[in-house]
Amino acid sequence: MVAIEIKDLTKKYKDKTAVNGLNLNIEQGELFALLGTNGAGKTTTIKMLSGLILPTMGSIKIQGMDMTKDTFRIKSILNVSPQETAIAPNLTVKENLDFMAGVYQIKDKDRKITELVKQFKLEDVLNKRVKTLSGGWQRKVSIAISLINDPQILFLDEPTLGLDVISRKELWQVIQGLKGKITVILTTHYMEEAESLSNRIGIMANGNLIAVDTVQELIKKTKAKSFEDAFVNIVTGGKLA
Repeated sequence: MVAIEIKDLTKKYKDKTAVNGLNLNIEQGELFALLGTNGAGKTTTIKMLSGLILPTMGSIKIQGMDMTKDTFRIKSILNVSPQETAIAPNLTVKENLDFMAGVYQIKDKDRKITELVKQFKLEDVLNKRVKTLSGGWQRKVSIAISLINDPQILFLDEPTLGLDVISRKELWQVIQGLKGKITVILTTHYMEEAESLSNRIGIMANGNLIAVDTVQELIKKTKAKSFEDAFVNIVTGGKLA
């Protein structure tokens, strides 16, 4: 079943085209990684898919609903974990979870919070103020909060940016656990992260979606030795191969 259907998606800012005629289907339960160099159009695409900005042209359907007509309903079934951890630093982890459960009017919030605490292994930090936690713990809490409303679609924007290797691996395990349960769209600059986590990968350059496939197929098509080499080959047109 198609979770996200994108047709001719375009976003223009005066004379600049940030996203140019993007066409893509993302399956339900798929973890889809959207890659590209800075300025490729990834962030603009994510903002359109999550309803933060409107496209100039084209259409977006989420679970069969039209983004321009059913925006409120669509926003109720998705969530976003941004690069900047969207948590209140002076509140404890428990208070953050409780607050966001109230914002989303979660009926059985105690059950949901208990479920997330167990899933993300937050027991030892539950009563600690967020500002006292490491970057890895803060990112875990941020992703936990993004799941408080049981979204069917989750956008993870650079979820492990700046984390040490241990914290990154721990978060990978958490994200792996989401695969097949909800649809995840991941943006990252870490090639090994995309390779390890994704079912398929889309690569953008200059506002265009220039490649979509599995890691194995992208390596095979470019005759590269690694996925990083395949990515560079695709983005540069083979100029750095």
